[in-house]
Amino acid sequence: MVQLFKETRIPFLKYKYLGLAFSWTIIAAGLVNMFFFGGLKLGVDFSGGTLVRVKFREPVPISDIRNRLSEIKLGESKIQEVGTENREYIIRTTLSKASLANAEAAEVEATEIMANRVIDILLSDEDRKAAEEGLQDISSLDEKSLTFILEPLLLEEAAAVAGKILEFRVERGVIRSWDELQGLGLGPDTIARLKERCHLASLAVLSKESVGPIAGDYLWNRARLAIIYALLGILVYMAVRFKLAYGVSALLTLFHDVLFTLSVFSFTSREINLPVIAAFLTLVGYSINDTIVIFDRIRDNLKILRKADFEDLMNLSINQTLSRTIITGGTTLLSLVVLVLFGGQVINDFAFTLLLGILVGTYSSIFQSCPFLYFWWKIFKPKKGMRK
Repeated sequence: MVQLFKETRIPFLKYKYLGLAFSWTIIAAGLVNMFFFGGLKLGVDFSGGTLVRVKFREPVPISDIRNRLSEIKLGESKIQEVGTENREYIIRTTLSKASLANAEAAEVEATEIMANRVIDILLSDEDRKAAEEGLQDISSLDEKSLTFILEPLLLEEAAAVAGKILEFRVERGVIRSWDELQGLGLGPDTIARLKERCHLASLAVLSKESVGPIAGDYLWNRARLAIIYALLGILVYMAVRFKLAYGVSALLTLFHDVLFTLSVFSFTSREINLPVIAAFLTLVGYSINDTIVIFDRIRDNLKILRKADFEDLMNLSINQTLSRTIITGGTTLLSLVVLVLFGGQVINDFAFTLLLGILVGTYSSIFQSCPFLYFWWKIFKPKKGMRK
C-alpha cells in the first residue's frame, strides 16, 4: 500500500484529554442550544407542513413576500433566500396537529391546500388576468403540453423544440423574456405561436412538498430508531469480532460522531431531513470502518508486544495505520468537497453531512475511540482479556 510517511512517532495518546475536552465541549454546547434555544431544526419531512420553492422573474424582497402571506394568515412562515439576487426563495409553512383532529386524510389534504394557497397569493395580477384569458404559464408546462402547442406549426420537430425549451427552463428556473427563447434558435413563427397560447408568469414553482404533522412524527420516530438500531448492531458485531472493550469504545465513538455532527447542525441554518438521516447512517458505517482498522492493529500488536506499555503500544498502532487513515479519508473528502460545491441544492445537505461526518469520524477514530479503549484498560486491567 502507498505510504505517505515511512515512519512516524507521534504520541497521540498524550493529547487524549485535549481531544476529549474539545469534542465534548462542542457537544455540550450543541445540546444546550438544541434543548433550550431550539437550535436543531427539523425539516418538513419530520415536522410536517409544506415546503415551496419559487423563483421570480424579477427581484422581490422578503418583506413583500411576507406581507402577501400575511393576507392569508401565514405571515409567520419561514422564508429562506437562495442566492443573492432576491429572486429565489424557500417558503416553509406548518400546520398544527390540533387543527386536524388527528385525521391522517385531513392532514394530507390540508397541507396540500396550504401549499396551493401560498403559490396563489404570490401570483401577480397579470398572472391571474392571463389565466382568465385561457393562457398557460410556459414556466410550468411539461414537455408533452409544449409539444401539443407546437405540433400544428412544427409537426415532427415539435417534440425536439419542446425538449429544448424545457431544458433551458430547468437550467434557468424561470423564463424571464421571449428574447431568451429567440436565443435558443426559435423562429418568429414559433415565438408567435407560444405567445398566442402561453404567457410569462411572474414566478415559477421549482418544487413543492407536503407532509402532514402526524406522518412527520412517524418518520422522525422511525429515523431515530434506525440510528439506534445501527449503533446497537455495531456494538454486537464489535463485541463478537473483538472483545467487549472494543465494542463499548466503538459505540461511544459513534455516539460522539452523531452528537458532534448534530451539534454543528444546531449552530447552522441547515435542517434535519430524510437525506440527512441517510447521511448519518452512512457516516456511522464509515467511522466504524476506520476505527476497526486501528483496533485490529492494536489487537495484533498486543499478541506480539506482550510486555510493551499499553499507551506506547496504542501510539505505535495509530502511527502504523496513519497513512491508510489519511489516504482513505482524503480521497473521500475530495469527492465530497466537489459534491458540496457543485452538486446542486438538492443533495447539498446530504453531501455537507457526509463531509462533516468524514472529518469528525477520521478525527474521532484516533482522539476518541483510542482514549476510550485506553481508559477501559486502565480500569479493568489487561488480564481481564485485552491481551487475548
